Amino acid sequence: MASFDIVSELDLQEVDNAINQANKEISQRFDFKGSKSSIGLDKEKKNIKIIADDDFKLRSIQAIIEMKLAKRKVDIRSLKFNATKEISGGLIEQIADLQVGISKEKSKELVKIIKETKLKVSCEIQEEKLRVSGKKLDDLQEVQSLLKEKKFDLPLQYVNYRN
Repeated sequence: MASFDIVSELDLQEVDNAINQANKEISQRFDFKGSKSSIGLDKEKKNIKIIADDDFKLRSIQAIIEMKLAKRKVDIRSLKFNATKEISGGLIEQIADLQVGISKEKSKELVKIIKETKLKVSCEIQEEKLRVSGKKLDDLQEVQSLLKEKKFDLPLQYVNYRN
């Protein structure tokens, strides 16, 4: 019986490096001179806190973060920007959640897609990952290629191959 796991993982060290690079760029850019804009990473809560002077600077910071993450090969689909709110001093704050793991709803959606293929594989939801098992390696590879073709709002990785 062969199997593999479908996960959605994130290298927090690469995210941290990207945030540090983004902060450095903001401190050096002319259009942010005298600005109180900043970016902070909370590794415990797995989110990024953005503080900006106005909407234009907020959008610029979002673009900088996405560019720095992409350069470090971190999939930007793992970022989920929440609504903005005003804080003291006329500043705008936005929290961007880092999506790590596969939610129960998304797991059920993936299982449904896999079941619709009528391949002889079984799926098992295990907390924040999904284990796919089958007798034929070809069936597992077909499931993997099917999921790669479909576009999801979170990055998926395929790990822990076992024969």
